[in-house]
Amino acid sequence: MAKINTQHSYPGMHRLSVRTADEDIERLGNGCIRTHSLCEDASSELQRVTSVEGRHLSESQTSSFTGRGAMARLSRFVVSVRSWATRRLHHEDQRPDSFLERFQGPELIEVSSRQSNIRSFLGIRERPGAVNSKKEEKKEVKEEKKEEKKEEKKEEKKDDKKDDKKKEEKKKEIFVIDPSSNIYYNWLTVIAAPVFYNWCMLVCRACFDELQMDHIKLWLFLDYGSDIIYVLDMFVRFRTGFLEQGLLVKDEKKLRDHYTQTLQFKLDVLSLLPTDLAYLKFGLNYPELRFNRLLRISRLFEFFDRTETRTNYPNMFRIGNLVLYILIIIHWNACIYFAISKLIGFGTDSWVYPNVSIPEYGRLSRKYIYSLYWSTLTLTTIGETPPPVKDEEYLFVVIDFLVGVLIFATIVGNVGSMISNMNASRAEFQAKVDSIKQYMHFRKVTKDLEARVIKWFDYLWTNKKTVDEKEVLKNLPDKLKAEIAINVHLDTLKKVRIFQDCEAGLLIELVLKLKPTVFSPGDYICKKGDIGREMYIIKEGKLAVVADDGITQFVVLSDGSYFGEISILNIKGSKSGNRRTANIRSIGYSDLFCLSKDDLMEALTEYPEAKKALEEKGRQILMKDNLIDEEAAKAGADPKDLEEKVGRLETALDTLQTRFARLMAEYTSSQQKVKQRLARVETRVKKYGSGTLSVGEPEAEKPEEEKK
Repeated sequence: MAKINTQHSYPGMHRLSVRTADEDIERLGNGCIRTHSLCEDASSELQRVTSVEGRHLSESQTSSFTGRGAMARLSRFVVSVRSWATRRLHHEDQRPDSFLERFQGPELIEVSSRQSNIRSFLGIRERPGAVNSKKEEKKEVKEEKKEEKKEEKKEEKKDDKKDDKKKEEKKKEIFVIDPSSNIYYNWLTVIAAPVFYNWCMLVCRACFDELQMDHIKLWLFLDYGSDIIYVLDMFVRFRTGFLEQGLLVKDEKKLRDHYTQTLQFKLDVLSLLPTDLAYLKFGLNYPELRFNRLLRISRLFEFFDRTETRTNYPNMFRIGNLVLYILIIIHWNACIYFAISKLIGFGTDSWVYPNVSIPEYGRLSRKYIYSLYWSTLTLTTIGETPPPVKDEEYLFVVIDFLVGVLIFATIVGNVGSMISNMNASRAEFQAKVDSIKQYMHFRKVTKDLEARVIKWFDYLWTNKKTVDEKEVLKNLPDKLKAEIAINVHLDTLKKVRIFQDCEAGLLIELVLKLKPTVFSPGDYICKKGDIGREMYIIKEGKLAVVADDGITQFVVLSDGSYFGEISILNIKGSKSGNRRTANIRSIGYSDLFCLSKDDLMEALTEYPEAKKALEEKGRQILMKDNLIDEEAAKAGADPKDLEEKVGRLETALDTLQTRFARLMAEYTSSQQKVKQRLARVETRVKKYGSGTLSVGEPEAEKPEEEKK
């Protein structure tokens, strides 16, 4: 038999298969993958297979080189690599640059095609595993695409959910009514009308049948109109904000919980119960079935409170509100009196309402007016009423008398306090005038001067200039004080030339220090040669710059003018110093703002740059008017200023010396006490030894404490 030498027959193919495996191993060794553990597993397996292949090659060269063993081993190796790669790919399907994707590339396909050619040449059939592996790869690709689509759908759903959440957050920012706004107050005005209607008309309709039945359509329209407003009021309650940590709450859930947890929510629900459905059983002549609508009375009280704080005439409103309460009580008492008379029987005795069969007493207007008259006499305890006859009548009259006493006391107390509050400012002002009159009379002031003083007070009262601004604004915080002062006085202060370009902080400080003053006709605001300690800004009135005779007028100053600003700055080299250079007199009554020198300097201590700028502006003004001595200005510090500084230093040194002397006295006294105590301790140690020191020391301290 002829032997086939596989080594010589198919050397190229065998070497080719081995070369591809070696090339794969080299490619793996060159770092074509990222994951270290995966690379190590694959390379170790390939090295094991190639080493086995190399051994078998050496064996085949020495023995029979049939070629079947080598190709079978190579095919098993490729199949195992493919199955291993599919397993790894199933776990690592989301890695775009992994080792398995490189293994599934065209190189592996070339190797498998060569193996199939060799097998076909040798007559060896392919195993079905390779075909199945391709099908599995296709299935895995399809599954990967499906998973990617699912992930995309999930991401789209997440985005949709985020958009929905954003929309919900936008929706949560609902319209909320601020309790301090005008909208809320206007709604209180609307809801107060049906509440007041129910409190006035329900009891009247329940007691007077003619009033109910003659206008039944009107009452039904008004009743159900008020019910609609009641329902709307509950929605307004659900949208009424409240403050939490100083901020208005706008969360719908918090607003709902805040309202539902209050007692007012229960009362509002009870006030909307459809009790008038009982009309279907009892008829329309029973308006008392709607008495639960009276539980909304808190809205009426809230409206009154808000109106009292908003009105410019609170005392008048309080008086009117008190009268309204009294009229409602008298109205209810009159209706109850008529109902009791109807229950007992009209005309059965002298106390009840007369018999309605009499035409004079059968009219509706007479019934109500008679009952109202009786109620007014009883509650105010004025006049005489028919005495009661039956026990029920006595009991009702006793209750009425007690209520009447309380009402009378309330009327007297409240009206008296309101009138006293209305006249409080007048009484205080009159007390000041009386005290000054007594003083002038006691000091025997001339009649002319006394008349001028009284006219000055009359001007203040008639023009409402008696208010002390500091006293009125003392309870406000500093920021609000500053805002009010800015609103009132800042425009006036900006008219002064030297303050036009100053810092805002300095202007605010100065505004708070402005003091309003009023001068009567003929008063001198300043005279020539006086030391200037204030500057003035004219708010209202006219001033004249007059000669020394007080008659000749040089210039007339009107609203917005100012003077005296140079004298309070102490500008070096000023020829006039800080003295006035003109006589200024008030022509009529004049309102001026006064800014003192001390207040200006106190404000300028915190603004040194502004102080320099003001002095420079004042120096330029003096140079224009040729009222400055340039040599004196350049000479240096003013000797008067130096004297003032030296005086301040001396006073400061005196205070320091007194404090130092006091500290030295305390130090010497404490030192003497310590020395005395040490001497006592030494003597005790010498006498009794150190053992008895701790026992005897407290006993020795007791008499000293008693002496102290």
